[in-house]
Amino acid sequence: MRITYYGHACFFVEIGGKKLLFDPFISPNPKAQAANIVIDNIEPDYILISHGHDDHLADAFEIAMQSNAKIISNPEIVKWFDKQGVKSGHEMNIGGKFLFDFGTVKMVKAVHSSMLPDGSYGGNPAGFVISNEQEGTFYFAGDTGLTLDMQLIPMICPRLDFAILPIGDNYTMGYEDAILASNFIQCNTIIACHFDTFPQIEIDQDVAKKAFSKAGKTLFLPEIWMSFNIKKK
Repeated sequence: MRITYYGHACFFVEIGGKKLLFDPFISPNPKAQAANIVIDNIEPDYILISHGHDDHLADAFEIAMQSNAKIISNPEIVKWFDKQGVKSGHEMNIGGKFLFDFGTVKMVKAVHSSMLPDGSYGGNPAGFVISNEQEGTFYFAGDTGLTLDMQLIPMICPRLDFAILPIGDNYTMGYEDAILASNFIQCNTIIACHFDTFPQIEIDQDVAKKAFSKAGKTLFLPEIWMSFNIKKK
C-alpha cells in the first residue's frame, strides 16, 4: 500500500484500489501550508475520522464535497456532517467491523475526548484497524492515551504490519507510552503522528528514535508530503 503524510494526524492511504484519507487537518496547519499542500487536489474515496476535534476534521467537509467521498466515523460525527450537507456517510461504533470494497474496518477504543466545531458532542473517540488480505493490516490509533484495551487488538484482528501512533504527549501518548502501546498491539513498526505541529506537542526526535531502537522497535517520523510504500510482511 502507498501512504502519503499530510501532517499532524492526516494520512492518505491507497489500499485495495481505493484511496482513504484519515483525519484531514491541512488548511489550518501552518506546516502543511508551508509545504504548499492544496486540498483541491486531494480526492479520496473515503474519509475516516477518529473524533470530533477540529485538528482532525477541519478539511473534511470541503474534501468530501469535492470528491463525493464517504465519511466513516461514529454516528454523532456522520450525522453532524449529514446536517452540513455531506450525505454520504457510514456509521460505525466501538467494537464493530464492516467489509468495504477496499478491505475490512474494525473500530476500536481510543481514550480521549471529542467535541465538534460547534461545541456539540462528538461521540466516542476511536481508532481503526484496516485489513486487506493482499496488502496487509494496520492500526490507526487516532488521538489516545495508553490503554490496556490495546492488548485486545492482536486477539481480534489480523497481525499488524505497522501502526500509526500519536507520540507528541500533552494531549495524547508520549513516545514512552507509545513504546508500551507497541508491545500491547504486538507491532514493532511504528509510524508517528500528532507531533511537532504545535509547541505543546514538540518532541526531541532523536531521543524518541533512540528509545524505540533500544526497545527493539522502528519509529518512523515522516516528513510532511512524504510518500512511501509498505508491503505486507
